[in-house]
Amino acid sequence: MRILLVEDDISLCKALMIHLNSQGYETDVCHNGTDGLSYALQNTYDVMILDRMLPELDGLTLLSAIRRKNIFTPVILATAMDSLQDKISGLDCGADDYLTKPFDAEELLARIRALARRPALFKESPILSYGDLCFDPEKLELSTNEKTLSLSKKEGSLIEYLIKNKEQNLRRSLILSYVWGADAEVEEGNLDNYIYFLRRRLRVLKSRVQIKTIHGVGYRLEELQEEA
Repeated sequence: MRILLVEDDISLCKALMIHLNSQGYETDVCHNGTDGLSYALQNTYDVMILDRMLPELDGLTLLSAIRRKNIFTPVILATAMDSLQDKISGLDCGADDYLTKPFDAEELLARIRALARRPALFKESPILSYGDLCFDPEKLELSTNEKTLSLSKKEGSLIEYLIKNKEQNLRRSLILSYVWGADAEVEEGNLDNYIYFLRRRLRVLKSRVQIKTIHGVGYRLEELQEEA
């Protein structure tokens, strides 16, 4: 299960990550609402935990922006604002649960488990496509009309991120954060290795899609255009 935690209290974030990781959850962390929105729009999560009082973009504004993009991931609002009206406004903005600070980590874990048991209101098609490529994240299969290849988990995460952000110059740091996790200690050479692996896969598939190196920035997924 993948969780997005948006909280500006650094020490609280570290404590929560210890508990979440101990339960096997993969956790991405942001400390302001602007970064939180970027992560929410670019990635797929099972649960989001949002602080209400965030810098740059407050929690309610962030939540409203997420819902306007038709993202229906369960959201827990965590805040020290504990009046009845505060709870009502949070739930009316689209929160699925409301947790008042200070709270026990075990209670947060229980609420996450409860939300995870709920049936999804909307089931998006898992198949991602771009150009002549199709990728099935559940089966980790990359295919064209002629051939299908099985990918490793890391290769799958990488091509998923590239397809979701196709035709954009993607910074190495963002790719590393998505594939290996926000706080993972990983050498950048690992990314280059997996880019090499994926390029080989694309050649085997004879795809017109290519991964272009953007020097000083990172990588870009684009489709070769047929010559006139």
